[in-house]
Amino acid sequence: MNDVPEPDRLGDAPHPRHTDRLFGQEAAEATFLQAWNTGRLHHGWLLTGPLGVGKATLAWRIARFLLTDPPEQATSLDPVADHPALPRIRALSEPGLMLLRRPWDEKTKKLRAEITVDEARRLGGFFAMSAGGRRVVIVDAADDLNRNAANAILKLLEEPPALATLILVSHQPARLLPTIRSRCRVLRLGPLAPDALEAAVVQAGGAPEAASALAEGSTGAALLLAEGGAEIYETLVALYTPGQMDRGRARQLADACAGRAGAERLDATLAAIDRLLHRTACAGLLGPPDDATAAEAAVLSRLAPHDAAARDWAALSQQIADRAAHARAVNVDPAAIVWDALARIDAQARRV
Repeated sequence: MNDVPEPDRLGDAPHPRHTDRLFGQEAAEATFLQAWNTGRLHHGWLLTGPLGVGKATLAWRIARFLLTDPPEQATSLDPVADHPALPRIRALSEPGLMLLRRPWDEKTKKLRAEITVDEARRLGGFFAMSAGGRRVVIVDAADDLNRNAANAILKLLEEPPALATLILVSHQPARLLPTIRSRCRVLRLGPLAPDALEAAVVQAGGAPEAASALAEGSTGAALLLAEGGAEIYETLVALYTPGQMDRGRARQLADACAGRAGAERLDATLAAIDRLLHRTACAGLLGPPDDATAAEAAVLSRLAPHDAAARDWAALSQQIADRAAHARAVNVDPAAIVWDALARIDAQARRV
């Protein structure tokens, strides 16, 4: 099973469980440490923020901390050095740890689009077998839980086993059940400052120059941009430069994501679409960002000339993300997912 892709890993970057250092999120770490040191450790933690800012890395730092017999008064989340649990955590064989993520489907030979209820039901056996010690569950990402799996997690949050800590990673917490959000303590992680972003990119195996302003403080975005995402974004901007979408180039962009071979391309394309919508919405409130090229600035200004347009683009961004997630869950062809998003952007642009 070593060749099975990990859904909670970005491309060729190290998996977060192998990433020891977390850059730029000192406030979130301090908040968790304060809860531990005061004896008020909540059983449910919801780590939120943009994709690629260190949420999963923090989740694994917390897991290593809790499962390596930390002192009652700790000064950092660094685990006890040479603790025997550390290699087991890296190998996903630690009895006190469970990772809940999208499973591999042996029939289709690809990752499922959701975390299924069958995966969530494994938690019952996990807690039964690990009774008597501290247990940690990481859900990455909680956004991928289908409704039945989400209800199973909710029940666990409502009636947590003793010494259990549930860590939910969420890029879009608004998509979670309100009852799940209300039963977790939230740790909000923001975009990384330039120095922290560069350090995080280098740690992940990227070049320092990949930490561009276009990444907007996200290590994941910086790595995607360096691996072809920047060219996709430039193409996306060019689609709307003439005033109406260039349907021929749009079809080419969508078709490049078709089939199984386009899976990674789909992720990069959807990330580029999300980036365009986010920057368009912000431009409607604050004007084009300083790092925008002349061509991008012209497109952003035309698409979002006022506050009302900014709100419309923000709403469309959420709508497209929800539609794409649903389409992936029911195995819609990736090319159709991208084409649907591009057509909706074009329709919105015509209404401005």
